[in-house]
Amino acid sequence: MRIIPHDHNRDPDLHHLQVFDVLLREHSLTRAAHELDVTQPALSKTLAQLRRYFDDPLFVRVALRMEPTPKALQLQGPVRAILERTASLRNEHLSFDPRTSHRTFNFCVVDAGLLKLLPPLVDRLLTEAPNVRIHVHQLEGLHLERWLETGKLDFAMGSFPTMSKGIRRQPLWVESYVSVARHRHPRLSPEPTLRAFVAEKHVLVSIPGSGHAHQIMQRALEAVIPRENIVCRIPIFIGAAILVKHTDAITTLPLSVTTMLAKDLNLQIIAPPIELPRIDIFQYWHDRFHHDPGNQWIRSVFKTLFRRTSSDPST
Repeated sequence: MRIIPHDHNRDPDLHHLQVFDVLLREHSLTRAAHELDVTQPALSKTLAQLRRYFDDPLFVRVALRMEPTPKALQLQGPVRAILERTASLRNEHLSFDPRTSHRTFNFCVVDAGLLKLLPPLVDRLLTEAPNVRIHVHQLEGLHLERWLETGKLDFAMGSFPTMSKGIRRQPLWVESYVSVARHRHPRLSPEPTLRAFVAEKHVLVSIPGSGHAHQIMQRALEAVIPRENIVCRIPIFIGAAILVKHTDAITTLPLSVTTMLAKDLNLQIIAPPIELPRIDIFQYWHDRFHHDPGNQWIRSVFKTLFRRTSSDPST
């Protein structure tokens, strides 16, 4: 069976195939343009070229989605195989020298992680890789695996228990939680009773839809704090700390960043009188980029800087 017709002089290039592949995943010109970082008119032009080449609409609008035609579904496997092989060949022959590289690495992490990660990471890069850049993306759990698969993200940091087997992971440290309040809080001691703790007004950090294991801790707090005492839900850890600095409310945050926040914001650390889960923190990357020299290097930097023990098994 002939898949690609031969009555056109210009064959599709890799960009054409990438557009086709992303459209198959996104079912939307707008989202595909955002994913590929191109304008929607430019993407529409590329799709028109593909339609002419294959003599098929490839994608038709059904309600609010762009659905693939039978021809597009027939092409899905061959196109993906070409893109996978191209990525493999590129990784096998590219070297990476951090001293001369101008590469930008993309990753995502919750904002609490930024406080722990960025200062030592940037200091390390300034010394060993002065032209390497870091781009931190906002965490979006719905897109996380796909962004790792496509290479939009080089890696992710955090705790995502439902991540699929196609995503590799390496343990870094185990996170625990403590509470914080403004200095000289009028009622709370560093080790309050459960009754005193739950009677206070709480700011709860809530990141629904992220897939992050922080939600386990969130549910543990919700199980003991009366609903009327949760005065604010906020998706930003740092924002919660700033809020309690200026009020009598308290919040519960990861221990790894609390020490820094307590010092910078003049907060007191409080031992929560309830048993809160400890969370394993990993770095994640897709199997497609496991052998990429640059990806290997940046992962080794994170392993050196943040892996708590050398006895943890590596994936």
